[in-house]
Amino acid sequence: MIHDHGERPYDWVGDWSGRRATLSPDAVGLRDRTTGEAYTYGDLDARATRAARLLDDRGVGKGDRIAVVSRNRVELVDLFFACGKVGAVLAPLSHRLAPPELGELLDTVEPGLLVAGEPFVDDAAEAVGDGAGCPRVLLPAAEVRNGKAGDVADPGTPIGGDGAFADAPTYDAALPADDGPVDGAALSLDDPAMLLHTGGSTGTPKETVLTHGTLRWNSFNTITAWGLRPEDATPMVFPMFHTGGWNVLTVPLFHLGGTVVIAREVDPGRVLDTVEAEEATVFVAVPAVLRSMATHDDWDDTDLSSLRFVKSGGGPCRDATIRAWRERGVDLSQGYGLTECGPNNFAMPDDWDDAKTDSIGKPVMHADVRIVDETGDPVSDGEIGELQIAGPHAAERYWGDESETRATFGEGWVATGDLAREDGDGYYHVEGRKKNVFTSGGENVYPPEVEDAIADHPGVEEVVVVGVSDERWGTVGKAVVQGDESITAADLREFLDGRLAGFKHPRHVAFVDEMPTSGPSKIDRSAIDRQFGDSDA
Repeated sequence: MIHDHGERPYDWVGDWSGRRATLSPDAVGLRDRTTGEAYTYGDLDARATRAARLLDDRGVGKGDRIAVVSRNRVELVDLFFACGKVGAVLAPLSHRLAPPELGELLDTVEPGLLVAGEPFVDDAAEAVGDGAGCPRVLLPAAEVRNGKAGDVADPGTPIGGDGAFADAPTYDAALPADDGPVDGAALSLDDPAMLLHTGGSTGTPKETVLTHGTLRWNSFNTITAWGLRPEDATPMVFPMFHTGGWNVLTVPLFHLGGTVVIAREVDPGRVLDTVEAEEATVFVAVPAVLRSMATHDDWDDTDLSSLRFVKSGGGPCRDATIRAWRERGVDLSQGYGLTECGPNNFAMPDDWDDAKTDSIGKPVMHADVRIVDETGDPVSDGEIGELQIAGPHAAERYWGDESETRATFGEGWVATGDLAREDGDGYYHVEGRKKNVFTSGGENVYPPEVEDAIADHPGVEEVVVVGVSDERWGTVGKAVVQGDESITAADLREFLDGRLAGFKHPRHVAFVDEMPTSGPSKIDRSAIDRQFGDSDA
């Protein structure tokens, strides 16, 4: 263990909604842009209390897991707050996974209750299989008031299908008539609160155990480092099966009494409309979302003046996207995090220099950071090594996976697998994943550096560089480009001449109509490497 919260149980540890409702019952905590509904913290606590009774009636209590397969909707928030009341553990699962992948995660989680949204019932039923399994509940498609909900199933199909969910009740029908409070669970800060799975780019996703303590410490870090306020409002564009959907801004704003705005789909035009209509003050998204907003037809006409800051996370944000937002007068910077740690670990200091926009800033108050070489020793100033993070906001284990736990958490530091360096001013720069670095003619090539340079080419919309075999140099770069398909490798080398050393220039180029994505619209580098990394074509 790298920290010890102590084992003393407290009644207040899990009851987020109850405490917040006593402090700001009339403040709007959640808006649903799909249905048009708004929920005060008083409303959310009342809903959570009924959801807690639903769990209690089904025998779900302290330590039991609740698996949910759904898009973002208020019922996930109900269950998050309800789990805190009864001591259960929320385990949201990606609705983008194939049934066998879902099945593997369900085998790992072993839920006491499985909740599935209407569009994903067939996949969830196939994942469950023929076994008796656990009790199940259905989330019907939501009523649409502000555009397409994005989760409407075929109206001619029975909501539960003919599989494992055929006889499952709907969520509303399962809620008990008695809305009286349940006996709360006495919890310590070391008790599990959530299981959030990793992206699974190298195999089956791992379930990260987030305790009540880690949730709070990440929230403290975010509030203090980013200067969040009770009056803040944000559009939540991360899915709620991802750490970004909960821990980037949702839980911190619930902590303060702010407002989170959700919708079923992430459409750039609708997000722009949400920013203006809701007078959003803070916003965090992956680079692909920020770029699609900045290139949307409504970009120039959208009022962004309410935004105090915007952060990019989940991968490197290209200079063109950063410039587009900053030209609109928006303070945009890059963040850094991962499911196992935070995910909020860095922040920009007061009055930071615009020249540092390509960095992720400096460590937040309650995070320790180091950069180590392959032997685990700290590197010299300015050198590149693996970024490792520790602190009370960091997880300590994966659920049911001791070997991976030892590999990632075994030394008291979270081994991120990311390469980074600290510059002379104390700002940290991410240089890519350890597994993506390749050696060409004896020299290390860091793909993000090459990608940033290529992305400045006027014909390139997006680019990923992978290493491919070469008889002369061992490995050389291949640029996988989304953009003008008339660009040749020679064109790119000419463009990069004088910008990058020659050994970094790609020797091959390939094109895609659209970059494959995983998780919350993050570019899936593993998929690109599988498709293009073994061929010079």
